[in-house]
Amino acid sequence: MFDSKDFRLDGKVALVTGASYGIGFAIASAFAKAGATICFNDLSEEKKEMGLKAYKEAGIDAHGYVCNVCDEEQVQAMVKQIEEEVGTIDILVNNAGIIKRIPMTEMSAAEFRQVVDVDLNAPFIVSKAVIPGMIEKGHGKIINICSMMSELGRETVSAYAAAKGGLKMLTRNICSEYGEYNIQCNGIGPGYIATPQTAPLRERQADGSRHPFDQFIVAKTPAARWGTPEDLQGPAVFLASDASNFVNGHILYVDGGILAYIGKQPQ
Repeated sequence: MFDSKDFRLDGKVALVTGASYGIGFAIASAFAKAGATICFNDLSEEKKEMGLKAYKEAGIDAHGYVCNVCDEEQVQAMVKQIEEEVGTIDILVNNAGIIKRIPMTEMSAAEFRQVVDVDLNAPFIVSKAVIPGMIEKGHGKIINICSMMSELGRETVSAYAAAKGGLKMLTRNICSEYGEYNIQCNGIGPGYIATPQTAPLRERQADGSRHPFDQFIVAKTPAARWGTPEDLQGPAVFLASDASNFVNGHILYVDGGILAYIGKQPQ
């Protein structure tokens, strides 16, 4: 029987990694509005404090932690601290990530490993740390922030595409291995999102025309626009809520239709 309360997150503890700003902040803010208690991490005390300030300005009482999600000991210590201070984690969003846009033949193996470490190994490490508590509690939601590059390749992003493709399969494997414990693991694959990091790609040129990459993305997107962090909030709340209890191992692409579209015929 449908109940709109199934979309609420009241009483839930959510950990969103790397959520001091950007997509992670938008998702965590939506969780808070749906009733969840928010925990987040960042790499430094300074960034953590900046995040806490941003949440406070948004009227959200968040809990911030300094933690490198690539370091298993740090992650285990953070999860233990959250369990002691806030409660067992009900919802995990593996949001922290990096990208290095370097042609493959110019990329060092160390640079490749760094991207894979942050974008794939870290979600494994953090998921591994929270799953025992979810099993004990009898439920859990894990959301991995994947990418269109989980499905597509593109020049200069070999490490990112490899990591995000791996994250798609890690998502499905967590579903396969822990679904019987009432743990749902799904992914969100954002399209091109308008954030401060992508602002230079959307700036008007000196003659008033659009940046070439901006033109390219808008032409490739049936929605004919860039996405916003807010476009990810509804899908994230759905996957974190009881409304998605029979959705498992799925990647929800929030891309304005790019993956469904072959592109316009040349004129």
